Amino acid sequence: MTVRQALPPTSAQEPSKDKSVLRDTDEEARNLARMLVRGARHMALAVLDPASGFPSASRVLTGTDLDGVPVILVSALSGHTKGLAGDPRCSLLAGETGKGDPLAHPRITVQCIAEKVERDSPVHLRIRQRFLDRHPKAKLYIDFPDFYFFRLVPQSASLNGGFGRAYALNGSDLVIANPGSGEEWSNFSRDIRELTDEANSLAARLGAKNAGQWRFVGADSAGLDLIAGDTLLRHEFRTLQSSPEHASQYIFNMSKTV
Repeated sequence: MTVRQALPPTSAQEPSKDKSVLRDTDEEARNLARMLVRGARHMALAVLDPASGFPSASRVLTGTDLDGVPVILVSALSGHTKGLAGDPRCSLLAGETGKGDPLAHPRITVQCIAEKVERDSPVHLRIRQRFLDRHPKAKLYIDFPDFYFFRLVPQSASLNGGFGRAYALNGSDLVIANPGSGEEWSNFSRDIRELTDEANSLAARLGAKNAGQWRFVGADSAGLDLIAGDTLLRHEFRTLQSSPEHASQYIFNMSKTV
């Protein structure tokens, strides 16, 4: 499988190093950033409007490719698709609010370069299935001829983990460098869909609510995706799993006891 890696940031894309504002980026910050991006079912997408040149923001459903790169499914008639066609530079905003001050909750802005995915390619088939696993209602329109997938390859990112917790990240911090075989991981993701007992056991161990409703909806070498109703739970492995067999053993070990 060939997965295009994140482009090296140019000088204009280098994260700011203002020490008066930013903390040193450590592995805890990188893990939070990955969880925010890979655990989002939707994000805000900002593009440059080709007619006016102004930034234009909208909400889009999101998934991830096997290497952790965010993907979107968009109509050729939408304004953001026309924006990406005119200029592939774009930004994503991920992070959900909760109780209290919305600014106290973690969020991340990711600057990306959009790559259109060609239909009927192995990449398209892989992304299509991963997207449907996460968004089954998209089956109503996913194969319409005017709908396309884009991979939004991270270039840099700004993470705000809450008040006083600001970090700058490189695009490579959000990309899995060696994602492994697309066919093997796709087959594994299909095989674990029926492991509802294991999914619920793992979700309970992670402290998730919605007991008894969880199921696996995706896997890659960096982690697992579980869903219950409209709630997506992303679980990151502590270390990359070298194969689906190792990930399967991980699920078994994690779900044995709660």
